[in-house]
Amino acid sequence: MGTRDRIEAVLDSIRPAIRSDGGDVELVGWNEARGTVEVRLMGACEACPISMFTLKEGIEQRLRASVPEVLTVEAH
Repeated sequence: MGTRDRIEAVLDSIRPAIRSDGGDVELVGWNEARGTVEVRLMGACEACPISMFTLKEGIEQRLRASVPEVLTVEAH
C-alpha cells in the first residue's frame, strides 16, 4: 500500500466523527518531498471557529502517528 493510500485510509477512519458534526475532509494532495498533506475541510468545517484545531490536533496528529512520512497537514 502506497503512502497516498495509507493517508486516505487514515482520513477514512476520521471521517465518521467529522461527518457527525456536519463536516467532511478531502485529500487534495500529497507532497512527498515536503512531507506535506493538503486537505480541504468542507461542510460545517469551513466556517467552524475550531477547524484549525481539528486540522492540527486531530487530523495531523492521527496522520503523523499512522504514516511516518507525513510531517505536516495544511488546509487548502
